[in-house]
Amino acid sequence: QVQLVESGGGLVQAGGSLRLSCAASGRTFSRNTMGWFRQAPGLDREFVAAMTWSGSITSYADSVKGRFTISRDNAKDTVYLQMNSLKPEDTAVYYCAADSSRGSLYYATSYRLWGQGTQVTVSS
Repeated sequence: QVQLVESGGGLVQAGGSLRLSCAASGRTFSRNTMGWFRQAPGLDREFVAAMTWSGSITSYADSVKGRFTISRDNAKDTVYLQMNSLKPEDTAVYYCAADSSRGSLYYATSYRLWGQGTQVTVSS
């Protein structure tokens, strides 16, 4: 069974840091773009960051640029999201996504596989 499993979410105070991990199993995604999205209650799922398989292209939402860093270890089929200087507005369920071959890496509809999500809560 092909799946993505996120981990690393939790409760943190504003200004703190968290590192999310997303491990793929069942097949390799080492040749696919991987992305992170988030969804807060009542809002649409929004793009956070993405990285192509080679790492030659990385992209971030303006709201997280300079604070979040996406990275990947293709040998482990794992992608990471290092989140620093967290703000209460970063509170959301964070989702890992794989294989954006359906379209632009900025759009959730482009990705073929999703993880179950991990909750990140930032207290003020």
